[in-house]
Amino acid sequence: MRTGSLFSSVGLWKRRADAPTIAQRLWKATITAVAVTLSSPTLAACPIELSTYRDVEDAGSLEFRPTGGNATVTNSFRLLIGDVVLDGIVMWSDGVARPNGVLSYKCPIGDVTGPELEACTVWQGVIYTSDVSGTIGLLPAEGQDAPQKLIFADLTHSLRFSPVPEVASLAKLPWDVFALNGCQE
Repeated sequence: MRTGSLFSSVGLWKRRADAPTIAQRLWKATITAVAVTLSSPTLAACPIELSTYRDVEDAGSLEFRPTGGNATVTNSFRLLIGDVVLDGIVMWSDGVARPNGVLSYKCPIGDVTGPELEACTVWQGVIYTSDVSGTIGLLPAEGQDAPQKLIFADLTHSLRFSPVPEVASLAKLPWDVFALNGCQE
């Protein structure tokens, strides 16, 4: 029986040596807390058409909305900067496929000319995405999960030099990067 108790003692000793240290337990608790925070309802998987974003300068917010089955428009959204509301759409280009976004302010509806559209368009460009690891991608179409960050290339510059005085004269403009901050239910 001495041999059995010796092995029992050695087995017990090994478990203690392999047991997590206090630092390891704290690290595991921290990782768990971060995982729970990231999977909270506001940051859990949200379809792009219900997602909301805030720019990193806290000057503007984006609200995506369903397109209503429009075959050419893959995403619809609006950018809110103070009291100014800009309407946005995304259409994928042919050839080299890219999500080309357009932001406009009070554009006329119906049969409009090119100059009329130019007068109310405040930004045009490709919308890029970034995940938590920094991998850059392209804006997904409706029905897919909302990315963690959106990048509207040269947005601030375009807004500042916009042909629309109500936009160009805004005191504070959003920066080009927006972070996911919620999901509309």
